[in-house]
Amino acid sequence: MQQTNCCCGGNQKDEKWIKLEELIDGYKGKKGALIPVLQKAQNIFGYLPEEVMEAIADGLGLPLSQVYGVATFYAQFHLKPRGKNIIRVCLGTACHVRGGQKIFERIQKELNVEKNGTTEDLLFTLEGVACIGACGLAPVIMINDDTHGRLTPDDIPAILDKYRE
Repeated sequence: MQQTNCCCGGNQKDEKWIKLEELIDGYKGKKGALIPVLQKAQNIFGYLPEEVMEAIADGLGLPLSQVYGVATFYAQFHLKPRGKNIIRVCLGTACHVRGGQKIFERIQKELNVEKNGTTEDLLFTLEGVACIGACGLAPVIMINDDTHGRLTPDDIPAILDKYRE
């Protein structure tokens, strides 16, 4: 478990690690526990660092290779920190035809980030997706749960500014 030094000179378990320990304890011995534990651990930490996967493997009595294999197989799991704001740019057919790639490139330029990358300040993660399901609003992006449609590249700076606060 992660330890942090407190001001009184003693050691204290980090709150996230306490939650992880409680989570694992609640699933010990249960079949099919790995995916829900990974999901909940990712909710606690924001991603799945190696130390977390090691703790899960130890706690559930599984080989680390199995935990790692599941975490890397499913797209829902992330092994690197992600931004506070997740930007999904639709690159499906309708959005592509109406300039989705130009929207994507403008966001990359504004944030100085690669596809599936996260800004250094951990404020944004940029992802290209096959379809958002809002073809009538093409080109479309989603930032967290907010949908922004009928975009032009010039719309991007003002939209991003709303999430910088």
